[in-house]
Amino acid sequence: MAHVSDLIAKDIARYLEAHEHKSLLRFITCGSVDDGKSTLIGRLLYESKMLFEDQLAALEADSKKVGTQGGALDFALLVDGLAAEREQGITIDVAYRFFSTDRRKFIVADTPGHEQYTRNMVTGASTADVAVILIDARKGVLTQTRRHSYLVSLIGIRNVVLAVNKLDMVGYSQDVFDRIVADYRAFAQDIGLGEFTAIPMSALRGDNITESSANTPWYDGPPLMTWLEGVELDAETAQRQPFRMPVQWVNRPHLDFRGFSGRIVGGAVRPRDRLRALPSGRESIVERIVTHDGDLDVAVAGQSVTLTLADEIDVSRGDVLAAADALPEVADQFEANLVWMSDEAMLPGRPYLMKIGARTVGVTLAAPKYKVNVNTLEHLAAKTLELNEIGVCNLSLDRAIAFDPYERNRDTGGFIVVDRLSNHTVGAGMLHFALRRSHNIHWQAIEVDPRSHAALKGQRPVVVWFTGLSGAGKSTIANLVEKRLHSLGRHTFLLDGDNVRHGLNKDLGFTEADRVENIRRVAEVARLMVDAGLITLVSFISPFRAERDMARARVAEGQFCEVFIDTPLPVAEQRDPKGLYRKARRGDLKNFTGIDSPYEAPEAPELRIDTTLSGAEEAAEAVLDQLRLMGFIS
Repeated sequence: MAHVSDLIAKDIARYLEAHEHKSLLRFITCGSVDDGKSTLIGRLLYESKMLFEDQLAALEADSKKVGTQGGALDFALLVDGLAAEREQGITIDVAYRFFSTDRRKFIVADTPGHEQYTRNMVTGASTADVAVILIDARKGVLTQTRRHSYLVSLIGIRNVVLAVNKLDMVGYSQDVFDRIVADYRAFAQDIGLGEFTAIPMSALRGDNITESSANTPWYDGPPLMTWLEGVELDAETAQRQPFRMPVQWVNRPHLDFRGFSGRIVGGAVRPRDRLRALPSGRESIVERIVTHDGDLDVAVAGQSVTLTLADEIDVSRGDVLAAADALPEVADQFEANLVWMSDEAMLPGRPYLMKIGARTVGVTLAAPKYKVNVNTLEHLAAKTLELNEIGVCNLSLDRAIAFDPYERNRDTGGFIVVDRLSNHTVGAGMLHFALRRSHNIHWQAIEVDPRSHAALKGQRPVVVWFTGLSGAGKSTIANLVEKRLHSLGRHTFLLDGDNVRHGLNKDLGFTEADRVENIRRVAEVARLMVDAGLITLVSFISPFRAERDMARARVAEGQFCEVFIDTPLPVAEQRDPKGLYRKARRGDLKNFTGIDSPYEAPEAPELRIDTTLSGAEEAAEAVLDQLRLMGFIS
């Protein structure tokens, strides 16, 4: 009996070891509503025998209760897990399922078909090796088919299956199949989608899913499962590319070991290979390839390893180790495709965060060059991007990064955009190329530096940023502060919101995007004035916290004093010295802060002044006291 148990244990161990070393294919299914995506995945799970007895029993019960097949097994119910999906008969969220065969493991993502769930599809497709695009044989190529194919092409999925489903409902007609394939091929060429594999099938009946079907004797290609088991993975393709490894961790457990850990996203590496760390440009030679299971003679794309180098060069998290003879580019300005994934519209000029590989940098997005109508593929003029919209825009980073164009390497060319305040992912993008000015514009060395300007004036420069609602008293208080500073012999300049809009910002309106650009320009001017050695007073409503944080980041630490003129809205509206609140209440003035546009109060200003408790003179004296406390005046 013990002998039998040992044999069983060995068989299980061999099975688990073989299972562990199977390759993993990730793929998505996409198509129009009711094309059979969920049914196909359910059929794959059923045929691969990945269902337990209780799951089968639940499927039988659910099929009778809420199924759409007259009491027969409704395979879609294995995937449509959300109650809302079952009630509507559609897929809303991305549903992931795992199954395996003797040759390969699979993770399939069932992505939603509706246009309003574009961001969900992009999320599901971002890690996929293969896209299975379903078409209802009764309907042919539809608008949603074109949209999904465009997204597949945009995301860079190279292996595509055109699954002409429900062929049983057109009598397994070869003419119908051939016509659909011809229509799709003509469209695929227009969007740059390369070769694809067309398979006639019926997910419900099982035709050409795991075995060739006798109902389609005119089709001599492989069934879907056979094709999925044999298609080349992206990781295998990546192994033929130049070596790339973003550094995720500098591994230094003790003084005698210093390695650089990360996942290889391109090519292969061996001991004695010469690598360059980017963006620094320092080079060294690989000494060891270290893993938990011991040193390797070679490591390839898809593996996570620790590399030790022969020289003590400066390498940090987010740097890229690359083959010295096949380098990525280094730049800080790019053109990129951008998919907007937030309910709040993109604001050109607003500072966001960009995460690419293991590096997070500051990024500013320019207004889109155009947005794409994903149904017609037309290029449309746009000032911003709304939820689920896709466009092309330029972006500027606060430091240079190493990158490859997305079409060459999805890992070193793909990125996400993150809101600085909420830390939510608001966009996903694909880098096209570096802008020429990124390489051609350089900082010019200047001998008379900001310190020299300040010394000549005998003062420490600072930005004093007054923020608050319209009518709070910002300009009045800032003007009094400047008069006091001038009487003390200080060199100052006052940037007032209304005055700046007569010149520098006269082209801007009052939309959220224009307000962001308004503050961006003023922040840059304030920085230049601080470099010139001036005490710079800035009086702007500046309603958004992100832009005030951006202005603070433009100057050195300790050179920014935020003064919150805190006046309740009813008090500011009662004062209304310019009559603006009355216009806003009548509807004559749109996007007015406090009425139909938000004001985000500072969370930790250097000084808060409640104008219901103190007058303008007292408030000005409080600002001077704060500047004395910070050491800018005596």
